Amino acid sequence: MAQISSTEQPHMKQIDLTTLNIQQLSTLKQQLDQELDFFQDSLTSLKVAQQKFQTSNETLQSIDSSSEGKEILVPLTGSMYVPGTLVDTNNVIIDIGTRYYVEKDIPAAKNYFERKTKFVAEQMEKIQFVGLEKSKIRDAIIEIIQMKLNQQQQAQNSM
Repeated sequence: MAQISSTEQPHMKQIDLTTLNIQQLSTLKQQLDQELDFFQDSLTSLKVAQQKFQTSNETLQSIDSSSEGKEILVPLTGSMYVPGTLVDTNNVIIDIGTRYYVEKDIPAAKNYFERKTKFVAEQMEKIQFVGLEKSKIRDAIIEIIQMKLNQQQQAQNSM
């Protein structure tokens, strides 16, 4: 029960959880709960980003030379669009983050969105792994708290 994580972490030291008192364990559990909430929020944000990259890539699939001259809606903000006409079907302007935009040809834009989708998926996997490890620690802490409470109750009952 003292060793929870199966992966050795060089920057972390191991602590025998059974040596901590209930207050310390409760504080540690509370901290882990906050971290797990943060990881969940991060996963949600990454999932939204991944969906946007995939949608952008799918939209690029529908642009070809026959699309030239077609009416489109041009986004000005996240919720405001203006009508426009598609003039250049060889190049697009893409948002690369923090209000920076670049012009790329269609194959380069597709490649960009595919790389970003893959990168976000990798980050999600890393967060899920760390979250799973922290969840195991949290579960062990709960188990130890329960064990210590039972020991205290038995000690009081035997008096």
